[in-house]
Amino acid sequence: MKTLYLCRHAKSSWADPGMDDFDRPLNERGLRNAPFMAQVFKQRGELLDRIVSSPAKRALTTARSFADALAISNDHFLQDRSIYLAERSTLMHVVNALPTAADRVMLFGHNPGFTELLDHLSDAGVDNLPTCGLVRIDFALDDWKLLGKHTGTLVWFDYPKRHPGQG
Repeated sequence: MKTLYLCRHAKSSWADPGMDDFDRPLNERGLRNAPFMAQVFKQRGELLDRIVSSPAKRALTTARSFADALAISNDHFLQDRSIYLAERSTLMHVVNALPTAADRVMLFGHNPGFTELLDHLSDAGVDNLPTCGLVRIDFALDDWKLLGKHTGTLVWFDYPKRHPGQG
């Protein structure tokens, strides 16, 4: 069995309109939500074999919050430039290329690609994966290469606004 977690980056700052999109940091809410959701995930007691993140500052900062909370070593924390603002088809290539030995992987990235990937893999009917939104999709398959349209089951869906004080 394979388990894929998708996490959209936390809320980013638009304070500097001239800043390159890739370099945008998290805003105050994002800086609060990312470590909070990392703790929520940790409390679920679910383990990860690997984290793979877009290298954009907002995604990487969100991913680092999770890596810190879960004590994920740098050996199991990867950056993949192709995730940055990727379309569903590119994200499918990333997922299908994950190493077979890793059974539980969390990706950090961006919309609309992450919402489209979620619905493609699970047929969940989710309209929007909100900022710092997190989903778990299970696959009754033993190789990432076999994942495709509607091969997964959405197990849970969580996001900051579901928790008091995080909106």
